[in-house]
Amino acid sequence: MIKPIVRDVLFLGQKSERATKSDVNVIKDLQDTLAANSETCVGMAANMIGYKKRIIIVNVGFVNMIMVNPRIVKKAFPFETEEGCLSLDGTRPTTRYKQIEVEFEDINFRKQRKKFTDWTAQIIQHEIDHCDGIII
Repeated sequence: MIKPIVRDVLFLGQKSERATKSDVNVIKDLQDTLAANSETCVGMAANMIGYKKRIIIVNVGFVNMIMVNPRIVKKAFPFETEEGCLSLDGTRPTTRYKQIEVEFEDINFRKQRKKFTDWTAQIIQHEIDHCDGIII
């Protein structure tokens, strides 16, 4: 189901809870909502559509990757940039890392550990910040 984008900074500023297999409906809603916003959005966190769950979706080229309970375990090469967000107006400065390593569960709740670089790494960092209640 396509959900409206949450713009309430008090809600967005709260940490998300660990997701479980009972949250598969959140995954489907994230997929539908990102698809509906694909012209202006390359990633989304569950709290952006009203769920305080640690689930993100990120466009990685030809596919949208679901990450359940993601956490960054390594990061390298910081840089300064500006980012926008569907939940906020305008852009804001932030520090990101060119290389990250993330532990997460995939759409089938199997544990994964992967390295990401550049643009994909930046998107993942932005969405994990959402899970942690960090607003750029």
